[in-house]
Amino acid sequence: MQKLTRPATGKGPADNFTGDVWFDQIYRSEEPSRARVNVVRFSPGAHTAWHVHAMGQTLHVTEGVGLVGTRDGQVIVMRPGDTVRTPPGEWHWHGATAECFMTHLAIWDGTGNPDVPETTWGEHVTDTAYQQAQPGN
Repeated sequence: MQKLTRPATGKGPADNFTGDVWFDQIYRSEEPSRARVNVVRFSPGAHTAWHVHAMGQTLHVTEGVGLVGTRDGQVIVMRPGDTVRTPPGEWHWHGATAECFMTHLAIWDGTGNPDVPETTWGEHVTDTAYQQAQPGN
């Protein structure tokens, strides 16, 4: 058995996030496993830029209210206890609603290939698209 140490809380970089986002890497396995788990905390209105995971991603909300949006316009509202899976290669964004904080576990796998990125980041979600995704719109 081994107690794992983790880095300090990090601020989500402005290139990949809108608003205030903090994350803690709570698990990064060693080969042959490639599992990764972060706790990610979003302030109201904060969200990711568009991105895609080579191996897919699972989000599990622990508190607050969040959103996940896809390129085809689908939006899922997430509440505590909800789990959402984005398949490999699906462009998506996620974050808090405009009025609530939201915390989720982000769970994904590495690729096992240093030439294939785990996550590819795209452009920021437009303000219009984010506003249209809000519950009740």
